[in-house]
Amino acid sequence: MNILTVILTFIFMEPITWFIHKYVMHGFLWSLHKDHHDHSHEGAFEKNDYFFFIFSIPAILLFYFGSRDGLTFPFFLGLGITLYGIAYFFVHDIFIHQRIKILRDTNSPYLLAIRRAHKQHHKHVQKEDGECFGFLFVPIKYFKIYFKNS
Repeated sequence: MNILTVILTFIFMEPITWFIHKYVMHGFLWSLHKDHHDHSHEGAFEKNDYFFFIFSIPAILLFYFGSRDGLTFPFFLGLGITLYGIAYFFVHDIFIHQRIKILRDTNSPYLLAIRRAHKQHHKHVQKEDGECFGFLFVPIKYFKIYFKNS
């Protein structure tokens, strides 16, 4: 049951991430996300990086409350959220944006589709008219491009 909780939480994080990206990051917290689109920051960090801390708070609280009397349900929710956050960091920050210069080349149709959809998202430098707010599940048209050619 615990592993199922972790897996389902990880999967459910995708629509939550889409919603937060579209309505919070491209909404009332655009001031923190803007420099990720227009590259107006100086140095290695962006204001957008504050979201890592903001999004870690629920997981930390779930770990805390879920481990006070053994490992209970909230702990495994926190674990699913944390694993999603780790996946997000590796795919978004390392693979897509190359903040650490590894994983540059791939022939994986899945990863190429994710990269293409994210580039499509970034062609919009304003908070309006955005597209492709998902992370691991992006519109099927991007997958068709690469799976058709493989």
